[in-house]
Amino acid sequence: MADGLNACIERMQEEGMSDISIAQFRRMYEVWQADEVGWMHESDITPLTDIVSVADFHDTMPTRTARAALSKTAILKLNGGLGTSMGLDGPKSLLPVRRHKARQMRFLDIILGQVVSMRNQHKVDLPLILMNSFRTSKDSLNAVRHNRRFHQDGIPLEIIQHHEPKITQHSGKPVRFEAEPGLEWCPPGHGDVYSTLWESGILDDLQHHGIEYIFISNSDNLGARPSSIIAGYFAQSGSDFMVEVSRKTPADRKGGHFVIDNATGRLTLREMSQVHPDDKAAAMNERIHPYFNTNNIWIRISALKKILKEHNGILPLPVIRNNKTVDPTDSSTTRVVQLETAMGAAISLFDNACCIEVTRSRFLPVKTTEDLFILRSDRFHLTDSYEMEDGNYIFPSISLDQRYYKNIQDFNERFPYGVPSLAAAASVTIEGDWTFGRDTHCFGDAHLEDNDQPSYVPNGEYIGSQGIEPDTWQ
Repeated sequence: MADGLNACIERMQEEGMSDISIAQFRRMYEVWQADEVGWMHESDITPLTDIVSVADFHDTMPTRTARAALSKTAILKLNGGLGTSMGLDGPKSLLPVRRHKARQMRFLDIILGQVVSMRNQHKVDLPLILMNSFRTSKDSLNAVRHNRRFHQDGIPLEIIQHHEPKITQHSGKPVRFEAEPGLEWCPPGHGDVYSTLWESGILDDLQHHGIEYIFISNSDNLGARPSSIIAGYFAQSGSDFMVEVSRKTPADRKGGHFVIDNATGRLTLREMSQVHPDDKAAAMNERIHPYFNTNNIWIRISALKKILKEHNGILPLPVIRNNKTVDPTDSSTTRVVQLETAMGAAISLFDNACCIEVTRSRFLPVKTTEDLFILRSDRFHLTDSYEMEDGNYIFPSISLDQRYYKNIQDFNERFPYGVPSLAAAASVTIEGDWTFGRDTHCFGDAHLEDNDQPSYVPNGEYIGSQGIEPDTWQ
């Protein structure tokens, strides 16, 4: 595979990539080449079971302490995703979520609204930084510039994450895809945020402006709003690295979770790809591992700079291998490996890291059109402070026929008037090709069967366990 690594590095050099990005890729490639699986056996870890909850101090946190901490905080949103799994070819954060006061609101519009709202409420600067990819930068910045309420001076609005070649599985060489050369490249995972921050020099800029903490989260998680209460706790805790975790539900069993490494005594992120097959049942058991990783992270800048300096800007994070096709929408294209690292894995590098339990309201990710189905429904209300508000944040199970609803264009065509009401729904299962009329409602265990032909739910109809309910009471 040495020839493969050299060929990849030559491609990166031809693209004018930085020494940091090449060195980071070299490290990940060598880990992959050595086939270091890195199992985290259940016998080698201790589950994380007893941690501080925001509820423990929410009502007692002094307002002055909370505001002071927020005034020293910057918001960093990971905004490099294209949402290719939903058929998008532009920034995922520009996907419309729902309307607010007659305006169509996209992820990025809501994020900007959240930041501006917190600035006005607490009278703080609260700088926002987008970690864009080379494919999301232009469109995302254009959307920000068109927002008349958002302004920022002195601190750059974006940093650009690195990118790397996709590796041909059988040869280890960089893949070629003449039909769409842009698909020959991929991001190195959200763990790349650390080397990007280091290389950009923005950590020094933030400190120069009196910023001591960074709150990092994904742009597709609209629950990750700036929080003065959590900022206040983090500032007082003395911790250098803090991750928000939430209680597992059956839907979260396959997500990453934090454990204590028995050998080091430190907190460690364990992704399901690192769980030995013999330990899968225990790892997914919410009674044994009750919390999952929300990927909402708070970091003390001075401590991060120190560790980055020790490692020359490249943190030694576990390498994740994603096996895909070069065109993720076409399974017949060349099979490739994408090497990544996870942002939360850096927790093991900090002596005084901690986790904090947050409510489900701070974890509202959209990875599929099934997630979007819920966010666009009447389960949510977008408040004037841009909070995605729901009664209990316990959502119905959604199963949409992937043949007709996986792609966002197909999804939108089948809900031309918006998704049905979910207020009374315990679950929704749609099999086959159904298009929905106006003001439809799902209740109980709503189920539509496949009719082997395009079908229609008329305006105002109710869908239950037997499908479209007959109007028998008139």
